[in-house]
Amino acid sequence: MTKRIVELLAPAGSLEALYAALAAGADAVYTGLGAFNARAAARDIELTDFRRACAVAHGRGARVYVTENVYLREGELPAALELARSARDAGADALIVADAGLARAIRAALPDMEVHLSTQAGAMSAAGVRFAARELGVARVTCARELSVDELADLCATDVPIEAFCHGAICICYSGACAFSAIRRGRSANRGDCTQPCRLAYDLVDDDGRARAAVAGDRLLCPRDYLSIRHLRDLVRAGVSALKIEGRMKNPDYVFNVVRTYRAALDALAADGDALDDVHLDELAFQLGMSFNRGFTDAYLRGTSGRELMSFERAINQGVRVGTVVDRGAHEVTVALERAVHAGDTLEIRTILPPDAPADVPVRYPLVPCEVDGRAGSSIRVRCKRRVGVDSPVHLTASARVLAEASDAVERMRAEALELASAPADHMPCPSDLSGQRGTTVPDAAAEVPSPRVQAMPPRSVMLVDDVARARVALRDDPEGEVAVFAWRLAEDAAWEELVGSLTVVLDEPCRRADEDRVRTLCSRARAVVCRNLGQVDIAREAGVPFDVAAPVSATNAATVRWLLGLGARRVWLPDELAVSEVLAIAAAVPTGRVGVLVHGAPQLMVCEHCLLTAEGPCDADHAACSRRRETRYLVEASGAKLPVQVDALGRTRIFDEAPRDLADDLPALREAGVCVLTA
Repeated sequence: MTKRIVELLAPAGSLEALYAALAAGADAVYTGLGAFNARAAARDIELTDFRRACAVAHGRGARVYVTENVYLREGELPAALELARSARDAGADALIVADAGLARAIRAALPDMEVHLSTQAGAMSAAGVRFAARELGVARVTCARELSVDELADLCATDVPIEAFCHGAICICYSGACAFSAIRRGRSANRGDCTQPCRLAYDLVDDDGRARAAVAGDRLLCPRDYLSIRHLRDLVRAGVSALKIEGRMKNPDYVFNVVRTYRAALDALAADGDALDDVHLDELAFQLGMSFNRGFTDAYLRGTSGRELMSFERAINQGVRVGTVVDRGAHEVTVALERAVHAGDTLEIRTILPPDAPADVPVRYPLVPCEVDGRAGSSIRVRCKRRVGVDSPVHLTASARVLAEASDAVERMRAEALELASAPADHMPCPSDLSGQRGTTVPDAAAEVPSPRVQAMPPRSVMLVDDVARARVALRDDPEGEVAVFAWRLAEDAAWEELVGSLTVVLDEPCRRADEDRVRTLCSRARAVVCRNLGQVDIAREAGVPFDVAAPVSATNAATVRWLLGLGARRVWLPDELAVSEVLAIAAAVPTGRVGVLVHGAPQLMVCEHCLLTAEGPCDADHAACSRRRETRYLVEASGAKLPVQVDALGRTRIFDEAPRDLADDLPALREAGVCVLTA
């Protein structure tokens, strides 16, 4: 048997997908159990089926993880803890959690349960990883997708087990930092109910309304899918403990094909690294392309995030190229094949219009059935009623063979599960046989571990400014008042230097290896800081600077707020996506003056490592000197709504809501509840 050098972790959004993953050779699977997980639309697995699935997985030496990776609202903690208990009792090997309050509650009530930190929590630096392991007791950290191989090696050097994504869809916004769907559509991505605004069409315009995008396509926020197949050797050398495939919304055939491909690559690497050469990798990459993808990218792993990351043209399945149209008739075309195809496959013709096509003929990508087998180097004829030109590329978008092989594998696993279910109880694989960490008794603990006593404070108002002149006026008019500025704005004007010691600096949302020194410098100079990443909390505590905490360190319930206050935070600024009623519920459960909320100002919708302005044309990546950044830009929705765009000196894009938030009518209730207010 080939030695397994890293855990291959597969998605299981349904029982069939779980069976497909196990049949394809996954070392572990992750699934939801119907509530509190970040894929609200997934079918998930019923608890009775889950128990049987765990037994099947354990019988194959595989582990099963349950996702409870949403941010809990006030009052949800007991139910989430009960679900965790049910998952443990049914055979789950670990829970994947984002909410700090829930993580601490699980550690207190179910001390034998392994907890993994979700990527939603935003761990992306060594400081953040160490902090999560020490303060939350997590056994593994799933890190941000945006990290390079070198950055992943830094995280692995902490000796905390690191789980990294290896394949699948990418959110353009840093995980856990996206409020776009919640604020613009009323459905929270951090609650598993994302409306996928990054896959929609947008215009990019300047202050005069002139279009500025210069790319073929209007999916300006749509990244390609993550592909690490050519980096597996580097990821293993970096010390990654687990490679995670995205896709709990994907069909079983997708799961089967992707898992078996990475299984083959990892097994080849373990057996004989030299066997995994470029020819082998090309074949594996082609096999991966036979399942749903928006085109592939390895940009993040290489440390880049420009236009090469993006799928501007379309946000749907693009398959993999198999040939070219070489002749066309009235209702059929001839395709010269570069790769073999089979009867039952679905082909897509990437339309190049004939020279005589009228100017108003739209470009479409017809899907056509392949009715015959065809080997590489041969030609086949396929029916196609739409007009397409010679030289049009032909892609395979659905493989009949993959579908059939996946279906057969699922049926074999289903039969195995039924056979196992009919076996005597003493022959059923037991989770405790696979992990010495799981016991049989659970203490009757409270739903929340106690936090240090936190004193009330007088609620304060904080003014958030965006230019030096306004900051000077605010500091002059109220020397005892608190004036705040975003850290990313400080790089835009050297005049900020003389004011930093009098300001509260709101740190950037990401805190990666390259950001840590800048964070330490600001912690040593600013009057106070607002931490927006777990790594920054660790750095601020070490520096001894007064600090607040704000999203994307999301605190959406009193348990998490109390934990952050117990760490030494002066205040916790609650996420903009919370309703006023939710803010008041949290405020009622914590000491006065220790939570705050934005009452006036444009809420931020997302932050991206990718620079949106690269859609305007070639870029030399010298973000600090880029003249485009100093011009006004808006992202325009199909409705006509104009969303302000800001790109900072590091090339990170921030997108803001169209109109300022205005809670003037709610101010009396907020003040009476002791809530601090932030005004921009």
